[in-house]
Amino acid sequence: MVSVTTEPVKSQSKTVCVIGAGPSGLVSARELKKEGHKVVVMEQNNDVGGQWLYQPNVEEEDPLGKNKTLKVHSSVYSSLRLATPREIMGFSDFPFTTKKGRDTRRFPGHEELWLYLKDFCQVFGLREMIRFNIRVDFVGMVNDEDGDRKRWMVKSVEKKSGEVMEEVFDAVVIATGHYAYPRLPSIKGMDVWKRKQLHSHVYRMPDSFRDEVVVVVGCSISGQDISIDLVEMAKEVHLSAKSQDIPPGLSKVIEKHQNLYLHPQIESLEEDGRVIFIDGSCIAADTILYCTGYEYKFPFLESKGRVKVDDNRVGPLFEHTFSPWLSPSLSFVGIPRKLIGFPFFESQAKWIAKLLSGKTSLPSADQMMESIVEFYSSKEANGIPKRYTHDLADFNYSDKYADYIGFPHLEEWRKKLCKSSILNSLENIETYRDSWNDDDFLQETLQNSYFTQLSTTP
Repeated sequence: MVSVTTEPVKSQSKTVCVIGAGPSGLVSARELKKEGHKVVVMEQNNDVGGQWLYQPNVEEEDPLGKNKTLKVHSSVYSSLRLATPREIMGFSDFPFTTKKGRDTRRFPGHEELWLYLKDFCQVFGLREMIRFNIRVDFVGMVNDEDGDRKRWMVKSVEKKSGEVMEEVFDAVVIATGHYAYPRLPSIKGMDVWKRKQLHSHVYRMPDSFRDEVVVVVGCSISGQDISIDLVEMAKEVHLSAKSQDIPPGLSKVIEKHQNLYLHPQIESLEEDGRVIFIDGSCIAADTILYCTGYEYKFPFLESKGRVKVDDNRVGPLFEHTFSPWLSPSLSFVGIPRKLIGFPFFESQAKWIAKLLSGKTSLPSADQMMESIVEFYSSKEANGIPKRYTHDLADFNYSDKYADYIGFPHLEEWRKKLCKSSILNSLENIETYRDSWNDDDFLQETLQNSYFTQLSTTP
């Protein structure tokens, strides 16, 4: 582990631009504010929440998300419920507890998490720092000096008036999320297939697929969820998966619904509407719905080649957060996936805020690069493709990261509840959100001081 130093020094106040007012942007703003920095949050939508700000109208968006500038940021669909229990999702000092008159389920719908983020914003006085309906078009260095003296030009556009603003900041925190820009497969015939093709980014409700034959490409959580959402409305749902070795829970769903079918990968799409699979089978489909994930994109960032996206790897980044050559004035929060997100993003934000105030420091650029190369090599040695660089799925990594700033390790109850939920979902994909077998441990956990604190104050 690369060591960092923490020294008692007089705090330095910086001007910081945070891009995005989703979970990672909001917690970044909170931590930067606590450290005495002057913060401006730029948000392209009209409210906080980022991905969790549901946008029902997707007519202006390209069905496959191919526009250079996305019209729609959120990829949340109407029926979406959280895939992890609410107890594990809250920030370290702001539990995601139930509130009277709201969605009190353990695995609530998306609106409940959005309301939690609005509560977080209100309690910690963040809204005054946020500029809404602002699109960031350019972020680039004002100069190219060494060390932490870099400053950043941020050009933004007021979406309604078209007014352009240019401002210079000491630091920029990019917190734009990782579920916005659709990632599409390369399938023979995609460009000539005449019928409806769309990415799950613009899927909202099953109604428009009534009596259709729909092919769902991708067997991740969203692919399974959307297939189940469609099955009561569509004539047939054909789920195309890379592997036929599927979880027991999905097998149960396929057995239950006579109009839900499992297929291997698609070989080609034909102009007459046929979908041919690699096993030689084929069907005539009305719609193809790609649940094939998302790409990291930062179309506004000009880093002179220091930060690139290569096969969905953003880098080189030290601990998924800092460019060795642009730190600490440029940082990323919220890139890692497959982890308990909110506490992790909070630890990232704390680290960035303390670095900018001079209370801690990073290793040298060479040491950071050495650590990055070692990390990439370990991924390669384990046969993990480059595009999964940021899929961590490792509690130990979260704890190691927390050690950089003295942030507490993930509580054992969070880990246990997370594991229990994942195992239950694999066995019971259709019912795990409403039926679970960890109730005794849950009741014990809810007596923890984290949940019993009577009030939360900034």
